Amino acid sequence: MTDTSAPAKPHLPDAQTVTEVTHYTDRLFSFRCTRPASLRFRSGEFVMIGLMGDPHPETGKQKPLLRAYSIASPSWDEELEFYSIKVPDGPLTSKLQHIKVGDEIILRPKPVGTLVHDALLPGKRLWFFATGTGFAPFASLLREPQTYEDYDEVIITHTCREVGELTYGAELIESIKQDEMLAELMGEGFADKIRYYPTTTREESPKMGRITDLMRSGELYEDLGVPPLNPDTDRAMICGNLAFNLELKDLFEAAGLEEGANSKPAQYVVEKAFLD
Repeated sequence: MTDTSAPAKPHLPDAQTVTEVTHYTDRLFSFRCTRPASLRFRSGEFVMIGLMGDPHPETGKQKPLLRAYSIASPSWDEELEFYSIKVPDGPLTSKLQHIKVGDEIILRPKPVGTLVHDALLPGKRLWFFATGTGFAPFASLLREPQTYEDYDEVIITHTCREVGELTYGAELIESIKQDEMLAELMGEGFADKIRYYPTTTREESPKMGRITDLMRSGELYEDLGVPPLNPDTDRAMICGNLAFNLELKDLFEAAGLEEGANSKPAQYVVEKAFLD
């Protein structure tokens, strides 16, 4: 009797199976994979994911090549979603960008992170500040019911060099606004609280400029019709490159906001967007 099924592939440690892959630009893609039954996480946290590295030239042994990735899906989702940059010579992303549906990735089911509601004191307005793939944790938090229970207004700013790099975020926000299941979960009209403020720094778009410059000039607040940052009402989460994070921290501190942590909630929290 002939066995026509494909030969079994060796299983990776902590393996999860890729269920969907979407490429947005030559530098950005997202993918979804199965979720370990035991994985519990708070929307906004990250996990270590990866693939096996190249075999050692002498021993032929392979080691897992892991990087920290924010989970872009909300805590209630049955699958996991990730949003990634592609770096041609990046040890992991040079390989990860070629994954296809049915492939396996390594996922260590130990979530951690500071971009969580627990690290912020109660407030009225929640700001998400992202550059590039730093949008990922906010993709999770924008689909988290607590975000809308805790705040009257949710403002997401996303700054990229080119218009195409805004696609993932723009499409996600559009889908949230039209998602009947989310409306049922969070109450009709929840999406009216979302204010989306995309900007580009290189390619022409309706709103050009670095978000920090637009804050300093007051243009950001004018465009949105909201007062400048106030420690009594405003809470913020930042996820971007190091220079962006430091510049925003300075602006927040000048406005009287203090950095929070899981153990000591305050007015803002910050995390580096993970780049390979």
